[in-house]
Amino acid sequence: MVIGIAAPTAQATAAAHTVASQTEQQSDVAVALPKVAQPPMFAVMLLNDDYTPMDFVVFVLERFFALGLDSATEIMLNVHYKGKGVAGVFPRDIAITKAKMVNDFARAQGHPLLCQVEKAN
Repeated sequence: MVIGIAAPTAQATAAAHTVASQTEQQSDVAVALPKVAQPPMFAVMLLNDDYTPMDFVVFVLERFFALGLDSATEIMLNVHYKGKGVAGVFPRDIAITKAKMVNDFARAQGHPLLCQVEKAN
C-alpha cells in the first residue's frame, strides 16, 4: 500500500484563492491594538557598610550592571556618602535577580555588601 499526497483539486485551489482575496481586501481595515501598560519598575539599591572596599563596589557595578568606570565610581561615592545608591532600575523580576546575584557574589568573596530592591518612583 502506497500512501501519497494528493494533488490539490480545482475546488481547493479556488477556495484558497478566494480566502487570499478576502484577506487582501480586509487588510485595508484598521485594527485597534490593545494598550499594554508598562511593567512597574524597581530600583536596585546598594547599601553602605564599613567593611566592603570601594574598589569591590565599583567592580560589582561594572560587572552586574554594565556600567562604565566613571558611572560606577559616581554611584559608589553616593553609596559611601549618602548611605545608599541606585545601581539600576529594572522590571521586578530582573531587579530581584540582579540583587540576589550581587548579594551571593559579595558573600562568596567575603564581603558584607548588601543589595536590595525598592519600588521606583
